[in-house]
Amino acid sequence: MNRILILFAHPRFEKSRVNRALLQEAGRVPGVTLHDLYERYPDFNVDVEREKALLAAHEVIVWHHPFYMYGAPALLKQWIDLVLEYGWAHGPGGDFLKDKFVFNALTSGGARETYAADGFHRFSFEEFLTPFRQTAALCQMVDLPPFVVAGTYRLTEADLKIHATLYGDLLARLSRGDFRIEAVRRFAFLNDWLAEDAEGQRP
Repeated sequence: MNRILILFAHPRFEKSRVNRALLQEAGRVPGVTLHDLYERYPDFNVDVEREKALLAAHEVIVWHHPFYMYGAPALLKQWIDLVLEYGWAHGPGGDFLKDKFVFNALTSGGARETYAADGFHRFSFEEFLTPFRQTAALCQMVDLPPFVVAGTYRLTEADLKIHATLYGDLLARLSRGDFRIEAVRRFAFLNDWLAEDAEGQRP
């Protein structure tokens, strides 16, 4: 079984019904560790050695955060800058994260169609996530497409339940190792992979 570490970074978590629903579902999946960075490090004083030990104990890493001004909240960037050290995560001798799986789980107020060359935001989610993808490559990690819940302001309770259930299903499959990298990487979002895979299994 793959152990999953969710590195959750949300400075206003108490106001986010979407992330609350996602994490509630994630908590039901065996082998998932939820690590709330803002709760653990309100002063931004990241315990680097503790974080390295957590990373070493898990096979799947999730950068879970709201999509703030085309990037992640500040504490997650601080975590990346401090924890993924040269000589440990990359560079000579820096192979402690090699072959671990990693992906972003995002929530965005903007609708999915607005993140495109002809959309309001002009670039895709994939393009905005380039620094994360290159960080994964630098650390020799296996980068997966993001899981994205977009248009959060318009979600009904029924919509929210669907997204939360999908997130739980995703984590359960990753934990079981029930996926093929080649198949997953055909899709822009992990959501799309799960949806098509479910459709293909229907009688």
